[in-house]
Amino acid sequence: MASGTAVLGMKSMGGGVILKSKTVSAIECLHYAMSLPASVVITGVDSMKILEQAFAAATSFGPLSKAEMRRLRKKAAPAAKYGEFELFKTTSIFDATTRNPEWLGEESKRTMQLTKD
Repeated sequence: MASGTAVLGMKSMGGGVILKSKTVSAIECLHYAMSLPASVVITGVDSMKILEQAFAAATSFGPLSKAEMRRLRKKAAPAAKYGEFELFKTTSIFDATTRNPEWLGEESKRTMQLTKD
């Protein structure tokens, strides 16, 4: 990581979809993400239950060892094999620009020139 660069960790539970695989817990996902070389792990909070979960993850956290990281990856591997629980990677569900294409604006003249044969 370059000096002065902050890495933000997001989607540690894939918008909650990964938890539906029933292979890993929310705390495991958060502890895994918090053990990566990120400056901060951002978790969404939409209820008191989820806020308490975030506090539990933070207060029980200790960086996972390489062996623990491998164990979690191995545990999750069958569910991750086909991307079924990683909709943020394999679908446009979490891509707001697909629902709001006007956000992209019109293509520049230069872009249009580059696309011609």
